[in-house]
Amino acid sequence: MVARRNRSGGTDGVRRLPQRSLILKAPVVRRWQGMQPRLRHRRRLSMLTIPIGLLLLSASPVAAQTTTQVGDTTLTVLEAIILGLVEGITEYLPVSSTGHLLVTNNLLGLEEPGVKEAIETYAICIQLGAIIAVLFLYWGRIRQMLDGLIGRDDEGRRVLIAVLISFFFTGVIGLTLGEWFEDNLFGVGPIAAAWIVGGIAIIVLSRTGFFDRTTAELVALTPQKAAIIGVLQAVAMWPGVSRSMITIFAAVLVGLSLRAAVEFSFLLGLITLTAATMLVGYRGGGELVDTFGYVTPLIGLVVAFVSAMAAVKWMVAWLNDRGFELFGWYRVAVGVLALVLLAVGAV
Repeated sequence: MVARRNRSGGTDGVRRLPQRSLILKAPVVRRWQGMQPRLRHRRRLSMLTIPIGLLLLSASPVAAQTTTQVGDTTLTVLEAIILGLVEGITEYLPVSSTGHLLVTNNLLGLEEPGVKEAIETYAICIQLGAIIAVLFLYWGRIRQMLDGLIGRDDEGRRVLIAVLISFFFTGVIGLTLGEWFEDNLFGVGPIAAAWIVGGIAIIVLSRTGFFDRTTAELVALTPQKAAIIGVLQAVAMWPGVSRSMITIFAAVLVGLSLRAAVEFSFLLGLITLTAATMLVGYRGGGELVDTFGYVTPLIGLVVAFVSAMAAVKWMVAWLNDRGFELFGWYRVAVGVLALVLLAVGAV
């Protein structure tokens, strides 16, 4: 409201309100401002709706009837994109990328004897996209570790030693028991069970304050504690458990803060996934190229890189703001969905 001047040069007593104040006080603006936190919350939730949406898409006639192929490949472009998205989004989230990929492969009909080994190699090799994403996002810490390797950074050296110790113990157990896990726990039923049990554990631990009990930084990780994390990481050879979930849990268990535990999980995953990709690529790379060619694996890798970049940024922001419990509910939901798909014969 604009105040009128009287003859003495003053105002008539009506207070002038700045135009911006008038706008901000409008009911529609106040309602919009009140909706913004909820909209941001829903936008953040959308990242976890994508994997479930991809599973449902894989089970739909749309994916089954897609015939667009590149060259002589038996993997369609749509399938390559779906697998790349599933890998990239779920690799570093505590929801098990291997479990998601195995169920997706079943839904897409990629578990047939003639293509099964090649698609398993494909699923491992497109991890390279997720690996490169973490290299980009955590290059500062990785450079510090490299400086530690040549004696220029004491903190970087200690973090590198911890990562290598964890990786060593995981590798020993993996080479010893890897085939047993693959023979006994790679079915949809065991995957769903791991999803649900892990989800319930996350919910319970979140509500009891387990993930908030310490503020210790990454540099506090001793070789003994790193060994414990490495042993527990081996449990993630059971698809559905999640390498990310078990290493974050283990790191918090031995005394790290949730933020430090997440960072260590990413760094340990960088080495673990690189080693797995190199080993599987060496053993099955030729069959991968013979079966699928070069184009669709490259598509999957690029999609995995882009989606992993987005997923890691989203996860860090979510944990800083909301905590860990959401991932527990997601795991329970996707586990129940997998059991339903199993019951109706879709997988």
